[in-house]
Amino acid sequence: MKFILRGISLLIVCLLLLACDEDEGFVSPKPRGYPRLYFPEKKFHTFVSPCQYRFEVSDQSTFKQKGDSCWFDIIYPTYKASIHLSYKPLKNNLSQYIEDSRDFAIRHQIKATGLTESVIIRDTSRVYGLLYDISGNTASSVQFYLTDSTHHFLRGALYFNAVPNIDSLKVVIDYLRQDVIQLIKTTEWK
Repeated sequence: MKFILRGISLLIVCLLLLACDEDEGFVSPKPRGYPRLYFPEKKFHTFVSPCQYRFEVSDQSTFKQKGDSCWFDIIYPTYKASIHLSYKPLKNNLSQYIEDSRDFAIRHQIKATGLTESVIIRDTSRVYGLLYDISGNTASSVQFYLTDSTHHFLRGALYFNAVPNIDSLKVVIDYLRQDVIQLIKTTEWK
């Protein structure tokens, strides 16, 4: 009887050892992943504002006017993103608007790892301004302002309807930044 119990015990131990094969059945937690994004080819059309400006925007975007003002949102539903635009006519207050734009960009430095300013000068169209690239987990990674220095002031900021996570948003930010650059390159005052 002892011989049979020892045989059965040995058989159970052997089966357990065989079941613990390292190559098959080994379960480990998988790292968090992000979906791969495929971006369509860019196509643009001209947006003519009822206010004093026009520029080219992506065909992937839609517009939403905020009330009766000259403020608009360029919405990218696919990417849950929008570019908030605010237009103000100048009345000897250019320096105040420039300072306000700078303050809005600097507010993001609490979470930012860097802030780069690029000067915008398009003499032929009388378009001047600054482009702010804010790196890190910030609410807005791309901001800008444009002016003709005498009559017009246009400010914009790219926002996502998501928690800021540069690891997952970087590719989309880079893609939509190209749309901001196209907007800046094609802005004209009426």
